[in-house]
Amino acid sequence: MKNAMTIDVEDYFQVSAFENLVKRGDWDSIVPRVEKNTHLLLDKFAEHRVKATFFTLGWVAEKFPDLVREIVKQGHELASHGTHHQRASDQDRATFKRDVGDAKRLLEDIGGVKVVGYRAPSFSFTKDNEWVYDVLSEEGYKYSSSVYPVVHDHYGIPDAPRFQYTTKSGVIEIPLSTLPMFGRNIPISGGGYFRLYPYLMSRWAISKFIAVERQPYIFYLHPWEMDPTQPRMTDASLKSRFRHYLNLNKVDRRLTGLLHDFEWSSMADIYGFNDNSNKELSE
Repeated sequence: MKNAMTIDVEDYFQVSAFENLVKRGDWDSIVPRVEKNTHLLLDKFAEHRVKATFFTLGWVAEKFPDLVREIVKQGHELASHGTHHQRASDQDRATFKRDVGDAKRLLEDIGGVKVVGYRAPSFSFTKDNEWVYDVLSEEGYKYSSSVYPVVHDHYGIPDAPRFQYTTKSGVIEIPLSTLPMFGRNIPISGGGYFRLYPYLMSRWAISKFIAVERQPYIFYLHPWEMDPTQPRMTDASLKSRFRHYLNLNKVDRRLTGLLHDFEWSSMADIYGFNDNSNKELSE
């Protein structure tokens, strides 16, 4: 079974955990590292002949258009992560519409391909903002991967469906992967959990998920997780620093194991969006 390899393309200083320390107006004054780190992932995927979905921030696309073109050139799916990494739960309808619409148009203009996928920053779709799917539909998105059916202090809809479902607007939601254990859904989709769990535990959990559920497993990672020498946010809370910096020096080796041990492709390929996504736009 092929599983979905997904990358949330954002820089280390744009994460939600640091949003009170680094204001959006300061982003242009910080030396970016996202281009170099994304190329590390592109090189690794090329080496292992893996195609992935790159949920790319509009801000990153505007700063590094050649990076976007390289993602497309290498045959990966180009998808949207919004424009400014603002949580959907912190936006009203008009702001959200502008954020996701501007990102889609910018990515399509630079990449020259149709963008149909979206992932909300910090998985910030909740039961209180289900109108987001109406907006995504209005802007031409076909699917979202923005719900994590877990208990977490910053995100999550614990009782959400665990596998893809069609929303009232017609947009398909593809939740992040979980493993039911001890009466709750255990997060196993990657990111900080991939750094927290020993690799053998991650491999066991993924293997069990595939064997039991007979569903594609979804993995996600950020380019900054490939960068153990990134600058430290010393003023961040102890919890935020623990979550962000834990085991960064082990990610490269663990990712190599993951690419070797399982079969991977893009969301568009696995879920049948190839007829709609990443096709060259007409003149």
